Amino acid sequence: MKAIIVGASSGIGYEVAKLLIAKGWIVGVAARRVDRLMDLKASYVEQIDVTMSDADQKLSNLIHKMGGIDLYFHVSGIGKQNRNLFPDIELNTVQTNALGFTRMVGEAYRHFAIQGKGHIACISSIAGTKGLGPAPSYSATKAFQNVYMQALEQQAQSRNLAISFTDIRPGFVDTDLLNGDFHYPLMLKPERVAKTIVHAIIHQRRIVVIDWKWRLITFFWSLLPNRLWRLLKL
Repeated sequence: MKAIIVGASSGIGYEVAKLLIAKGWIVGVAARRVDRLMDLKASYVEQIDVTMSDADQKLSNLIHKMGGIDLYFHVSGIGKQNRNLFPDIELNTVQTNALGFTRMVGEAYRHFAIQGKGHIACISSIAGTKGLGPAPSYSATKAFQNVYMQALEQQAQSRNLAISFTDIRPGFVDTDLLNGDFHYPLMLKPERVAKTIVHAIIHQRRIVVIDWKWRLITFFWSLLPNRLWRLLKL
């Protein structure tokens, strides 16, 4: 089996890459920072910044080098609390999590449509369940990712394309993304999260909320009407 992981330089992407390589997969890894990618001893390494206009072409070139792939795993993303709505944080988040996401997932989808089959897995977030006041652009872009994958799945079905999708929605994970002064509740370890993700990918699960506590929390979040949700102090 062959996979490309974009956003593999740290955290979840790094740990999933290690597990797939250990299972004998041929893995291509890519990220903005390539120094840490070398530690993985992956079969292929590429520098890709998803916010750049040539990122999709670089992904296409990497797929070609690998002679095709079975899995595209998208991990790249950014997010910060932004209670004062600083414009640079909001716009940078949209640039990476919405435009960059669409650029890369779209390229993988088009490749799989020509190839005849494939699997697209993406890290979104429980933050896409509802609009989170402390992180507006982050929760909005994660909701965008959830709906975009749902739309692609419907399109693939209507076109009779054998493309499967896995939308992975972790709770708070102890990675570089959440470094800072704020203490996040129910923090998950990336190694544990990675094992759950690999299991979900192998079994082609559609939507995976990690872990059971966050499944319960987001279930109740989804039931709250907006008139109550907007009163919550997050």
